[in-house]
Amino acid sequence: MKPWELNYRIKSMFKELRFSDHALFKLDLLSKRGIVIHQDFVIDTIQSPDKRELGEGEKITAQKNLDENLVLRVVYREYEAFILVITLYPGRRSRYEKN
Repeated sequence: MKPWELNYRIKSMFKELRFSDHALFKLDLLSKRGIVIHQDFVIDTIQSPDKRELGEGEKITAQKNLDENLVLRVVYREYEAFILVITLYPGRRSRYEKN
Protein backbone atom coordinates (compact mmCIF):
# COMPACT_ATOMS: atom_id res chain seq x y z
CA MET A 1 0.00 0.00 0.00
CA LYS A 2 1.34 3.43 -0.95
CA PRO A 3 1.53 6.23 1.66
CA TRP A 4 -0.99 8.36 -0.25
CA GLU A 5 -3.44 5.46 -0.02
CA LEU A 6 -3.11 5.40 3.74
CA ASN A 7 -5.63 8.13 4.47
CA TYR A 8 -8.09 5.69 5.89
CA ARG A 9 -9.19 5.10 9.42
CA ILE A 10 -7.61 2.40 11.51
CA LYS A 11 -9.41 1.06 14.53
CA SER A 12 -7.10 1.28 17.50
CA MET A 13 -7.64 -0.71 20.64
CA PHE A 14 -10.00 1.89 22.11
CA LYS A 15 -10.48 4.69 19.59
CA GLU A 16 -10.37 5.24 15.90
CA LEU A 17 -6.93 6.38 14.74
CA ARG A 18 -6.51 8.85 11.86
CA PHE A 19 -3.41 10.15 10.10
CA SER A 20 -3.25 13.82 9.11
CA ASP A 21 -2.17 14.67 5.58
CA HIS A 22 1.09 15.94 7.05
CA ALA A 23 1.75 12.65 8.87
CA LEU A 24 1.13 10.74 5.63
CA PHE A 25 3.50 13.11 3.83
CA LYS A 26 6.18 12.44 6.48
CA LEU A 27 5.79 8.65 6.10
CA ASP A 28 6.27 9.02 2.34
CA LEU A 29 9.19 11.44 2.68
CA LEU A 30 11.01 9.24 5.19
CA SER A 31 10.48 6.22 2.95
CA LYS A 32 12.04 8.08 0.02
CA ARG A 33 15.02 8.86 2.27
CA GLY A 34 15.50 5.22 3.23
CA ILE A 35 13.72 5.20 6.58
CA VAL A 36 10.68 2.98 6.10
CA ILE A 37 8.17 3.25 8.93
CA HIS A 38 4.99 1.22 8.70
CA GLN A 39 1.67 2.45 10.03
CA ASP A 40 1.51 -0.54 12.37
CA PHE A 41 4.69 0.69 14.08
CA VAL A 42 3.18 4.17 14.46
CA ILE A 43 0.07 2.63 16.04
CA ASP A 44 2.22 0.49 18.33
CA THR A 45 4.19 3.58 19.34
CA ILE A 46 0.97 5.30 20.42
CA GLN A 47 -0.51 2.25 22.15
CA SER A 48 2.62 1.11 24.00
CA PRO A 49 5.34 3.78 23.91
CA ASP A 50 8.71 3.56 25.61
CA LYS A 51 8.14 7.17 26.69
CA ARG A 52 5.22 9.61 26.59
CA GLU A 53 5.34 13.41 27.03
CA LEU A 54 2.58 15.98 27.31
CA GLY A 55 3.01 18.97 25.03
CA GLU A 56 1.31 22.28 24.36
CA GLY A 57 -2.30 22.45 23.29
CA GLU A 58 -3.16 18.97 24.55
CA LYS A 59 -0.68 17.36 22.16
CA ILE A 60 1.02 14.15 23.25
CA THR A 61 4.36 12.84 22.01
CA ALA A 62 4.87 9.08 22.12
CA GLN A 63 8.34 7.66 21.61
CA LYS A 64 9.55 4.16 20.72
CA ASN A 65 12.97 2.80 19.79
CA LEU A 66 13.58 2.25 16.08
CA ASP A 67 17.06 0.78 16.55
CA GLU A 68 20.05 1.18 18.86
CA ASN A 69 20.58 4.81 17.78
CA LEU A 70 17.17 6.14 16.71
CA VAL A 71 13.72 6.61 18.19
CA LEU A 72 10.44 7.37 16.47
CA ARG A 73 8.54 10.31 17.94
CA VAL A 74 4.83 10.53 17.14
CA VAL A 75 2.92 13.70 17.94
CA TYR A 76 -0.82 13.17 18.27
CA ARG A 77 -3.92 14.59 19.84
CA GLU A 78 -6.67 12.60 21.45
CA TYR A 79 -10.23 13.69 20.82
CA GLU A 80 -13.38 12.21 22.30
CA ALA A 81 -14.11 10.00 19.27
CA PHE A 82 -10.65 9.44 17.73
CA ILE A 83 -6.89 9.94 17.89
CA LEU A 84 -5.25 12.15 15.25
CA VAL A 85 -1.59 11.57 14.34
CA ILE A 86 -0.32 15.08 13.62
CA THR A 87 3.29 14.36 12.69
CA LEU A 88 6.12 11.92 13.27
CA TYR A 89 9.87 12.02 13.03
CA PRO A 90 12.94 9.98 13.85
CA GLY A 91 15.41 11.33 16.38
CA ARG A 92 18.65 10.35 18.03
CA ARG A 93 18.11 8.33 21.20
CA SER A 94 20.87 10.27 22.92
CA ARG A 95 18.89 13.50 22.49
CA TYR A 96 15.56 12.23 23.80
CA GLU A 97 16.59 9.69 26.42
CA LYS A 98 18.46 11.98 28.78
CA ASN A 99 17.69 11.44 32.45
